[in-house]
Amino acid sequence: MERIVEIVNRVLEEEFEIEAPLLKPEALLYEDLGLDSLDAVDLIVMVDKELGVRIEEEEARSIRTLENVYEIIDELLKEKQA
Repeated sequence: MERIVEIVNRVLEEEFEIEAPLLKPEALLYEDLGLDSLDAVDLIVMVDKELGVRIEEEEARSIRTLENVYEIIDELLKEKQA
């Protein structure tokens, strides 16, 4: 999970210019981090490239916080390894 947090946070810092102190698990993607729906799609594409897992549209709609992002990626990686 630590690796997932590190990669997702790095992408958010580098690609979306979000300051590291804002990247807390409970941070709301839209309200706290200022992402919009296109940013969310870009984040999903970047995660796919970085970690090799694809977040499906239905799952993506349920994402509200950074913790949701981390958890979904963790589950997808576990399924991929199984």
